[in-house]
Amino acid sequence: MSMGVDAVSTQLRSIGLHNLGDINYNLAAPELYEQALMYEEGILSEHGALCVNSVPYTGRRANDKFVVEEDGSKGDVWWGKVNKPFSTEKFNALKTRVFAYLQGRDVYVQDLIAGSDKNYSLPVRFVQEEAYHSLFVQNMFIKPTEDELENFLPGFTVVTVPGFKSIPEIDGTLSEVFIILSFEQKLILIGGTSYAGENKKVIFTVLNYLMPKRGVMSMHCSSNIGKDGDTALFFGLSGTGKTTLSTDPERALIGDDEHGWSDDGVFNYEGGCYAKVINLNGEAEPIIFNLTRTFGTILENVDIDEETRVIDLDSQIHTENTRASYTREKIPNIAPDNKGGHPKTIVFLTADAFGVMPPISRLTPEQAMYHFLSGYTAKVAGTEAGVKEPSATFSTCFGAPFMVHHPSVYANLLRDKIKAHGSTVWLVNTGWSGGPYGVGSRMKIQFTRAMLRAALTGQLDNVEFVKDAFFDLSIPASCPDVPSEVLNPRNTWKDTAAYDKQASHLVELFEENYKQFQS
Repeated sequence: MSMGVDAVSTQLRSIGLHNLGDINYNLAAPELYEQALMYEEGILSEHGALCVNSVPYTGRRANDKFVVEEDGSKGDVWWGKVNKPFSTEKFNALKTRVFAYLQGRDVYVQDLIAGSDKNYSLPVRFVQEEAYHSLFVQNMFIKPTEDELENFLPGFTVVTVPGFKSIPEIDGTLSEVFIILSFEQKLILIGGTSYAGENKKVIFTVLNYLMPKRGVMSMHCSSNIGKDGDTALFFGLSGTGKTTLSTDPERALIGDDEHGWSDDGVFNYEGGCYAKVINLNGEAEPIIFNLTRTFGTILENVDIDEETRVIDLDSQIHTENTRASYTREKIPNIAPDNKGGHPKTIVFLTADAFGVMPPISRLTPEQAMYHFLSGYTAKVAGTEAGVKEPSATFSTCFGAPFMVHHPSVYANLLRDKIKAHGSTVWLVNTGWSGGPYGVGSRMKIQFTRAMLRAALTGQLDNVEFVKDAFFDLSIPASCPDVPSEVLNPRNTWKDTAAYDKQASHLVELFEENYKQFQS
């Protein structure tokens, strides 16, 4: 028996949410569809996906995210560009305005779980003004059991109000959009933007704060498990291939984006996936492609013909950051308990816009720390507002926007766990080959899959490795189903002198960025 609406209403009043309209509590997907369509939040595609549009905000608003500066947590927070301080007074004043805005309005409430390991799970309550956001979080997080719902006490509450625009002069925000976390009040306010991904990433941020305090490595990675029970992790920033490469017919998916690594193994924080779908095709990625044509999937900012209801996955009319949200249960091959053992293989994914990094190389534990702290990739189109084409970027821990502690906290946890469990670490470049972005071409996904397959199945354990002259990386001289000339990036450039110059430039960028961790 789940908690009744009256009990939920009482709990909401206890945090200051009074005089709400109807509380739509834990509605199922079909009913959320009906509400979203009735209130014109979206339209139905020909195959039954719910198509929604979050314009003008089609990516995360990293600059509009704040952490409330509070006595209990301020000593743990890595303050700076990522974790910008917000005063308690301003937060309480904005909370009062947001809660007043919700008076008399109908809300959608979902009670969900983040974290598939019950020893570390976080109960989260989402209070939202749009039905599609309620369906989104239901897709993305873990549904509690009836017993868990009966005595549900939220560890955090997220209040999402896209219709409420903040006023910087009054509220102390930087724009009309705000994403503000209070660890003390266990409350998160999201306003001014309909981009659904904000709801998922704030909980990731919370877990990145809570988990390391309990000795759990918190990771921006996907993970899957082989037929022999061997777990693999895939780290990488948005658009580097985490979702695509971990969704593999030969291996059972654990999760596509966020995990914890405890003394018992790896566990997924989520119960769904949020895949980029721009230029998706059924041959290269059949599983995700089929899920764009499934009831219950949300297609966010995907172009749709309003008369025929046919979707166009190649269109960038709204953004390049088009997304599909679906539950992991819809994927044919998943790890049933949403968990895995200690990882045998760890893969760092990068999308190198300069076209100079090898498509696969093996890292020593020291190099693993260096590349984890560096978190190099190209900022790939559209994942953040304002980014139109790839440019070199360093995002520490392969997820700086979501890290709360100093990067060394996560790096030390990772180092200790790699040493304790003997994981092998690979650096895989899914970016450009034969030249930089604009000249070369993106590495063929078939080749990347073949390299990963070889690494995961031990086929690279006994091949010859050669040292690359610029990054000191160990490159396999051969790999099944991959032309050997592709393995060494210098060989793919027509002008090797231009390659040398470009590689030297990237080495300098790495060294300049790494200085911040040497002090």
